[in-house]
Amino acid sequence: MTAEGFNRGCACRTLNAGKLSKLLESEPAMAGLADEIARTRPYLFSSTAVFLSRGQYEGMAALVAAVEEVLALPAYQATALERSPAIARIDHGPRGVFLGFDFHLGDAGPQLIEINTNAGGALLNLALAHAQQACCREMASNFQPSADLEKLEEAFFAMFAEEWRRQRGGAPLGTLAIVDDEPEGQYLHPEFLLFQRLFRRFGVEAAIADGRRLEWRDGGLWHEGRKVDLVYNRLTDFYFDEPSHAALRAAHEAGAVVVTPHPRAHALYADKRNLALLSDGDALAALGVPAATRAILLAGIPRTEAVAPERAEALWAERRRLFFKPAAGYGSKAAYRGDKLTRRVWGEILAGDYVAQSLVPPSERRLEVDGRETDLKLDVRAYVYAGAVQFAAARLYEGQTTNFRTPGGGFAPVFVARGKNAK
Repeated sequence: MTAEGFNRGCACRTLNAGKLSKLLESEPAMAGLADEIARTRPYLFSSTAVFLSRGQYEGMAALVAAVEEVLALPAYQATALERSPAIARIDHGPRGVFLGFDFHLGDAGPQLIEINTNAGGALLNLALAHAQQACCREMASNFQPSADLEKLEEAFFAMFAEEWRRQRGGAPLGTLAIVDDEPEGQYLHPEFLLFQRLFRRFGVEAAIADGRRLEWRDGGLWHEGRKVDLVYNRLTDFYFDEPSHAALRAAHEAGAVVVTPHPRAHALYADKRNLALLSDGDALAALGVPAATRAILLAGIPRTEAVAPERAEALWAERRRLFFKPAAGYGSKAAYRGDKLTRRVWGEILAGDYVAQSLVPPSERRLEVDGRETDLKLDVRAYVYAGAVQFAAARLYEGQTTNFRTPGGGFAPVFVARGKNAK
């Protein structure tokens, strides 16, 4: 059976919930985590898996590599950084961990709809992938994970170690802080606990810190009386503009702490205006991008353009074929399908800083919810570092965008089917 055949024709549950609980609570300090997730985040995990063909997975990897090739060009960097705040021009060496390349799957192959710099879910999805079981012999022969699951934790830690080395060389890494605002109230707080466990397994003391309570003093960044060496940044204040993040901003500007991901990474990768350049053949040619690379980008990135007043009338007329996103947005906030727009919202889009992207409908996964079969939309996230895909996972949902509010929906592991069909 092909990947599409599994996604559309097999509604079986593949999640072994008991095994997932054991994986999440593998240490005494994590006791009760699975029950807490079930109680407070009932739609974090889907009960089924998503299948890709080998061609789809390789197409995603090729597109990631093509984007990385363009982003390495000085002319591209100059264009992206010119429209970004000054803090984005600071380059201390780190690349930025856990880039998230988000794809919709279609007849034309994987379509890159956006890139995020602090993509969450990697460790949650690793546990989820470990906790799957095939429902039949045919599925078992296609249960090939998108990565070597046994080596992923080591690869994730090595990524942070490389970030440290790129800024600090051979100096020892002492204390790490996983930073977000009010971290205990964040939807993905369980993952912060998993990262804390991961870092400690590799001998690095890790704290979960509120970004508003960090201190800049004595030439260093401090958290609860301890100097912080490295910040795993989960903030959505991408340029540290908010006054409450002044300490982190000052430490980053001074190079007194290693921050990853950082403002420069957001400017180069995640500003959605970059997709307008990456989907413009003439602009790519002007940058000197080779024809073969241009072909990959133009085939795999939906045409995107900045929303400008002079284009307002034309974009309104074309709105049913477009999706509108804030240039610096995240988590699908304030993003709109054009066919759902009201004149009021359209006025807000024109007054804001938005891009219009050709609408690429998501593919679907059939599953059983409350005793009946239903079809949920899906997107696929590739977790990327240094231009290479480390791991892939999916999100199942209904509505305009991913939301973790859909019965049966949530994160789903990705497996690569052995069938040759590219769908």
